[in-house]
This record gives sequence, C-alpha cells and structure tokens, in this order.
Amino acid sequence: MKLEEGDIFKKIRKNNTREKEVVQALEKKDGLTWEENEVVYREGRIYVPNNKDLKEEILREHHDPADVGHPGQHRMQELIKRTYWWPGLKEDVKKYVQGCLKCQQNKVQHQRKAGELHPLEIPEGPWQDISINMIGPLPKSNEMDAILVIVDHFMKMISVVTTTYHKDK
Repeated sequence: MKLEEGDIFKKIRKNNTREKEVVQALEKKDGLTWEENEVVYREGRIYVPNNKDLKEEILREHHDPADVGHPGQHRMQELIKRTYWWPGLKEDVKKYVQGCLKCQQNKVQHQRKAGELHPLEIPEGPWQDISINMIGPLPKSNEMDAILVIVDHFMKMISVVTTTYHKDK
C-alpha cells in the first residue's frame, strides 16, 4: 500500500513510539503486521502512533469537513479504518463524536415522545382514597415482625400499625 507523502503521513514517519501490542504483533511476523519505510502496517492499514495531536487531526479530517458531513460513530470508524488503525480507535471515535457540538445539536431523537400526564383525582373526603404498604419481615419485637403503613391521600394522614408477617406458600 502506497500513500502520498501527506502531512499526516510525514508525522507518522517521524513519530516512532509504539504501543506494546504493536511491538508484539511485529515480533510475531505473521504477515498481518509489518514495517515498511519507518511506517507500521497492520492488515494493510497504517498504524498511528500514540500521539494525541496526530490522532485528533485524523479524527477531525474524517468528521468535520463539509464533504464528509459529520458522520456518526459507526460510519466515521469505517472511514478511518479504511486507511488507519490504532489501539483504542473505537473509543477515540466515540469520544470525538460525542464531543462534537454540531452532532449533538442536530442529533435525531429515536425515542417516542412522552405521553400526557394525567393527574390523580382529588378525593372528596377523608379515608376514601388510601394506600397500604406492608414492611417486613423485620426482627421480632413483642411478637410483631412487620409494620402496616396506611396513608390517607385526602388529609395526608399516616397510620402505622405493628403486625405479624405471614408469607403465603
């Protein structure tokens, strides 16, 4: 694979730092990873050294130009993977797209809109609308091991009764 001597390509050739994973792959000599003219290739793609500015430039070139059109994570990853590779590429693409203000502003919502809220009816008098909750089993105290909580929704009154907890089989 021959790439034009572009700005990014020159920066990759200058930067000779390599992650452990890449060094191990080169030592395997399995034909999938090789070095040619100070550039490491993996499965025909150019290895990008661990350089934040270099990776940022590649991400920007594959996301921001008008002809690319701010692709989402999956499409952007596919565009980059045609030519480049580095460990953590997927995570870097995800962070870049999530941090893009234009993408977040123009993002299509795939959720259904929330339904209308329907308020509860107001009770006409005390003890006509109640809720009951049983709390237990609890440690025994005076032969009781549960609490029954009754709430009147009209007066907002709470009645608490100790009781025993019986679990039906």
